[in-house]
Parts: sequence; structure tokens; C-alpha cells
Amino acid sequence: MTHVFHLAAIYDLAVPKKIAQLVNVHGTKCVNDWVQSLPHLERYIYFSTAYVSGKREGRIYEHELEKGQTFRNHYEQTKFEAEVLVEKRKPYVPTTIIRPGIVKGHSKTGETIKFDGLYFMLHFYDKLKHLPMLPYMKAKKPPEGNFVSSDYVLKATSFLAMNPIGEGKTYHLTDPNPYNTDELQKMIAELYIGRTPKGTIPVSFVKLWLSFSPIRKWLKVEEEAMDYFTIHSSYDSSQAQADLKEANIDCPDLQETLHPMIDFYRKYKDDRSKHIDIQ
Repeated sequence: MTHVFHLAAIYDLAVPKKIAQLVNVHGTKCVNDWVQSLPHLERYIYFSTAYVSGKREGRIYEHELEKGQTFRNHYEQTKFEAEVLVEKRKPYVPTTIIRPGIVKGHSKTGETIKFDGLYFMLHFYDKLKHLPMLPYMKAKKPPEGNFVSSDYVLKATSFLAMNPIGEGKTYHLTDPNPYNTDELQKMIAELYIGRTPKGTIPVSFVKLWLSFSPIRKWLKVEEEAMDYFTIHSSYDSSQAQADLKEANIDCPDLQETLHPMIDFYRKYKDDRSKHIDIQ
């Protein structure tokens, strides 16, 4: 065996700490031990997340990891702890660490296996489209929303995993030109229900609504998703962009991928297998 891709993780913003620790941290430790024993290993590719930065704000760089950050949820914290374990093996194992932004469906077909992340906005608009006024969900200043298409992550990882250029590096597979959350709400609402949001409602008030299980389940939105409207982080992807230039792989502009995303959502929004279990 020459290449090992470690993608296994509990990806759920509301995951309990014990389960997240068992799968994301202990599971990674077990895989680390195993790959270090492989005599013909050429590359260990570990899938992390850009959000190991936790609640850090400002510019976040690919070479940074342990900066004393705190976290919004157990998912972020345990992915951080797992990446720390992987980073410590780099001197002994040829490793590439991939940190995607929030992954959405295919840029051309819109296909996705589950509706979370950016799809939470579609859930909101689907349930609230008959309101007389559709407000923006706002914090004091709209942060960036870093969403990337699944096919970009797949193409970029395939190249960086197999090419010698990727060995020993950590990459942000993030959008170098992201939209802020106000822009995202406007684009998605206009495309999905033909309306432009007007007025505002504080994110803190929306989060209060979502603290009630019946409302969460009806809207199909996790309370923890609102935390991504309040932290002002910007993910530098200079290393990824430079190394992917050789293969002519670029991150698609999110706006250009929204039509297929929304078409796919319309077609499958009633397919329960594509929705995460909201508690």
C-alpha cells in the first residue's frame, strides 16, 4: 500500500464531545499508528478542516495550527486535536494535510450526499418563504462564508496527494474570493424564492429560536450553524493556489455554482436520506 487517505470523521456541529473524541481523535491516533507501520507508504493524506482555527479571527494561514484558540463546537475542537497528532508524525511519515472550507455540492451538477452547511440557508428560505418580510440574519459585521464545491476538493486533493509537490505540506482548500454572509443570503434568496431580504434580525435572536428542539427540527437547521455568522476569519490559501497552478486547478466562483446547487435542492429537498438528523 502506497497511499492512505484518512477521511473518516464525525462531521456534525452538534456532535457530543465523547463521540467526537472517540472517532475524530482516538480514531486518528489509531490510523496514525497503522500508517507509520506501512513499509511502502508514499503518502498519508489526512482530511482536516479549515475550521481547526476555531474562534480565531483575522487572516488564518496554512502553516498555522496551535495558536491558543478556543472552539465553537466539539467537531472543531476534536478535528484540531486530531490534526495536532498528524502534524507530530510529519517527520516520520510523508504527509499531506487537507483543510477544506465548508463543502457543498458539485459545481456543475449540484449533486451532494447531504444537505448541511450552506444548505441550511435553503432550509430557512423554504420554510419562511411565505413571511411578508424576509430579513437578513445579521451580526454587527457580516463575516466571510467560505464554501467550496466538492469537485474542486476532489480534483485538488487528487493532484496534491500524488504529486511530490504536496509532501509535507498543509493546504487550505478554501475560496480565495469568498462572499460575506449578507451577500450569500441575498444571492440564495433571490435565486431560490425570487425575493430580496429586507430588514434585519439579530443572529443571537435566531440562535435563541433554534435553542428549542421543535423549531430546529421544523427548520432543519442546527443551532450551532449560527456561530458561523459571528466569527471574522479569512483563510489564506496561497500555498494551495501556487501548487495547484501547475495542474490548472482553480476554485470556482461560488455564485456561478448556485444555480445547479439550488436545482438539485429543489429536486431532492423532500428526500429524507439527504437531511441530517436534527435533535
